Amino acid sequence: MNGPNDKFEYTYAAPTERERREIESIRKAYLPDEAGEKLRRLRKLNARVRNTAMCVSLTLGVAGVLLFGAGMSLTLSFGSYAAGIALAALGIVPIALAYPVFNRLLRRGKKKYGAEILRLSEELLHGRK
Repeated sequence: MNGPNDKFEYTYAAPTERERREIESIRKAYLPDEAGEKLRRLRKLNARVRNTAMCVSLTLGVAGVLLFGAGMSLTLSFGSYAAGIALAALGIVPIALAYPVFNRLLRRGKKKYGAEILRLSEELLHGRK
C-alpha cells in the first residue's frame, strides 16, 4: 500500500473573478437581510398610523353622508319634512367630525409609534444596527 512511489499531490486553484461574483451572489441570498426587514417594519408602522386614522374617518364620513342622504330622501321624496330634516341634521354631525377625528387619530398614532419609526429610519439612513 504505502510504497516508495506513492506521493500525495494537491492542486489548488483560486476561483476566478467571475466565479467569486457568483459565489458572493449565492451567499447574499442566504444572509439575513436586516436592512430590508427594517424597511418593511418601517413601512408597516407608517401604514398602520396612516391607515387607522384614514379608515376610521372615512367610515365616519360615509356614515354621515348616508344619514344625510336618507334625510334628504325622506324630505324630498316622501314629504316627511320633520323626520327628514332631523335625519339630515344628524348626518351632518359625523361628516363634520370626520376630519378632526382623522387628525386626532393621526397624532395618537404618531405619538404611539413615532419613537420606533424615528429609530428605524435613523438606523436605515445612517447604517446603524
